[in-house]
Amino acid sequence: MFSEEDVNQFKSKGISLSTIDKQIENFIRGFPPVRLVRPAVKGDGIFSFSEDEIMEFSNYFQERLEQEKVVKFVPASGAATRMFKHLFEFRESFDGTENEIRRYLQDTDFNSVHYLISHLPLIAFYGKLTEILEANRTTYEELTHSGRLNELLGYILNANGLNYATLPKGLLLFHDYPEGARTSAEEHLVEAAHYATSNDGISRIHFTISQEHRAKFEKMFHAKQVRYEQKHHVKYEIQYSAQQPATDTIAVDESNQPVRTARGEIFFRPGGHGALLLNLNWIDGDIIFIKNIDNIVPDRLKGETHRYKKLIGGYLLYIRDTIHRFLSEAESYLVSEERIQEMIRFLSDRLFMKFPDPFSQFSHEARQSFLFERLNRPIRVCGMVKNEGEPGGGPFWIQDDSEFLSLQIVESSQIDLTDPAQQAIVNKSTHFNPVDLVCSMKDYRGKHFHLPDFVDERTGFISLKYSGGKTLKAQELPGLWNGAMARWITVFVEVPITTFNPVKLVNDLLRKEHLAK
Repeated sequence: MFSEEDVNQFKSKGISLSTIDKQIENFIRGFPPVRLVRPAVKGDGIFSFSEDEIMEFSNYFQERLEQEKVVKFVPASGAATRMFKHLFEFRESFDGTENEIRRYLQDTDFNSVHYLISHLPLIAFYGKLTEILEANRTTYEELTHSGRLNELLGYILNANGLNYATLPKGLLLFHDYPEGARTSAEEHLVEAAHYATSNDGISRIHFTISQEHRAKFEKMFHAKQVRYEQKHHVKYEIQYSAQQPATDTIAVDESNQPVRTARGEIFFRPGGHGALLLNLNWIDGDIIFIKNIDNIVPDRLKGETHRYKKLIGGYLLYIRDTIHRFLSEAESYLVSEERIQEMIRFLSDRLFMKFPDPFSQFSHEARQSFLFERLNRPIRVCGMVKNEGEPGGGPFWIQDDSEFLSLQIVESSQIDLTDPAQQAIVNKSTHFNPVDLVCSMKDYRGKHFHLPDFVDERTGFISLKYSGGKTLKAQELPGLWNGAMARWITVFVEVPITTFNPVKLVNDLLRKEHLAK
C-alpha cells in the first residue's frame, strides 16, 4: 500500500509504519463505545465539600507549597476561527439591501451578528478596533449607520484590521481595564500568580501553541511580563511547546484508503487534544493545573476561581501523600492486615474506589499486590460543574473488559446513544466537565510516570470531514482528559458554575462575566 517515499514521509514525522497500520485498522473496525454503568453524582463519584473542608484542604495546599513545584498547563494552540464562524456566514449572505438590513435588525438573539455589532463598544477589543478604523479614515458609527457591516466585520477578521480570524484565542483581547485591555493569555498569567506560584516566588506556566504563533506570544509577554511580575510580586517562568508531528493521524476515504495531497503525499490531520499528552508528559512539576485558554474571567471574579483551585490542589496533595506513604511501606515489606483495611477504607471513603467482587477472597499478599498496582499511577482531581445545559463531557462510572468499575470523563461521541439504556444513564447525569484539573504525575519515589503507559487506546474517535469537495474520515487520539487519562487515579470534586466562563463565540465576551463592570 505504501511506497518508499511514503515510509520516508512517516519517518520524517516520527511515525512508525506499525502506527499507520494500527490507525487504518481503527478506521476499518471503529472504536467500541464506552459502557456506562451510571452517572457520577454527589455522594457516588463526586465529592461536595463543606466550607470547613474547603478551608482545611486549601490550607493544606498552602502549607505544602514550600516543598512542591507547581506548573499551570494551558492548551492554547487552537485558532480562534470558530469564534467568528457566524460572522463569516453573515458576510457571505449579507448584500446590504433593505431586506437584508431588515432581517439583520430583527435578529436580536444574544448570539446574533446584530447583537454583537450593536454592543461592540462594550467589548474589550473595541479600543484597538477604533484605532484601526481611524487609521483607515472611518468610524464605527459611520460604518453601522451606512449599512457597511461587511466592511466593519472585515476590520475585525482580516489582516487589514485586528486579523482575529487567524490568531489563536490566547492573543485576543478578552477583558477591559482602566490601564488597558488584556488578552486571555495575560489573564492566565495573573491567575497563575495566585495559585500556581511556588514558595520560591516563581510562577510557572506552560502554553501549548502553534509554532507559527510563538513569536507573537513572546513579543506580547516581553512587553508586559515585568508589569505583572511587579504587580503580583512573582517571577514568571513561561514555557511553550507545540503539538508534535508524531501525533498527527492519517486520513482515509470512505473505502478506508489513504487520502493523498495534490503533490501525492499522504494526507495527515492533527490528532486532537489527546495529542497534548506528549506535551504534558514533558512537564517537570509536582502539581500540574490544567485549564483551557478561553475559560478565564476578569480580576473582579477571579477570587472564587482561586479558592476552588486551592481546594482541588489541596485535596490532590492529601490523597497523593496518603497513597505514597502506603506505597513506600508496601514496597519494603508485607504490611499488616490492619494497614490493608485502613487503606481500603481510605480509598472507599476518599476516592470512591470500587473493588472487584473476588478481591475479598484474595490472599493477604495478593490484596497488597493488587493495591500497589492500582495505586502506583498518576493522580488527577477534576472539578465538576452542575449541568445547566452546557455541551461537553461528563463524569460517569464505566465498566471495562475486566469488569472493574472506574470513574471517567466521557464525551457523547464515546457513547452509543442509540442504546436506550445508555441514553437513560446520560439523561440522569447531573454534572459536566469544565476542564478544571490538577494532576500529580510522579510516583512515590519522585520519578516521573511515562504518561502514554496509562492511555486506553480504544477510546479514540472517528469523524467525517470534507476537503476539496470530497468526504474523508479523520481519527482523533484518545482525548487528553478522556481516554488519555483513563488509567489514572481519578477523583471528581464539585465546583461552582462561577468558575466556568468559556468564550466559544465572540459574543460570549459580551456576557456580564466578561465585561468590565
